[in-house]
Amino acid sequence: MSKIVFKAGEATIFSEGKDVTAAMPEILIGAVDGPVGTAFANMMAQSKGHTAMFAVRDINQLVRPATMMVPKVTLKDSINIELFGGVVQAATADAILDCVIEGIIPKDQVNDLCIVSLVWIDPGCGPLAKEGKLDKADMYKNNYEATKLAIKRALNDEPTIDELIANRHKIKHCMWEESWGDI
Repeated sequence: MSKIVFKAGEATIFSEGKDVTAAMPEILIGAVDGPVGTAFANMMAQSKGHTAMFAVRDINQLVRPATMMVPKVTLKDSINIELFGGVVQAATADAILDCVIEGIIPKDQVNDLCIVSLVWIDPGCGPLAKEGKLDKADMYKNNYEATKLAIKRALNDEPTIDELIANRHKIKHCMWEESWGDI
């Protein structure tokens, strides 16, 4: 496989009736000495509410390729921060390692690549977690599956431009309202 310079992918996985456990990672994967590596290094600075952290499988188990996770929404309380640095971090790291094991990410390139993963933590998770009603297993499953799918899509350039063109007038954004008219 040739050098991976800059690949982008995304995926959304959710469980019917459990919208707060939805996962929507947006992935950049590329060479450490390219634009993704530059973005990765620049994310080492702290930003209130959007603190980036490495994806680790556990203490002293930094996943390869090195991965920087960044929340898409402001994390305002310790409950959501714990979900980000716990359930979501574990799911992300496990998915990346399994991508290497399954050959989705070339094993011989893991030290030459890095990943930036923007991850979603629904603000509704906090109140449910506080009440003990958040399905953390579902949250893990969704983040794991979505991260693997986003990486696979990134490395396979999916969706293709031909697919996007073919679906231009067939698929609308899920938040689209018919009252807005048709383009």
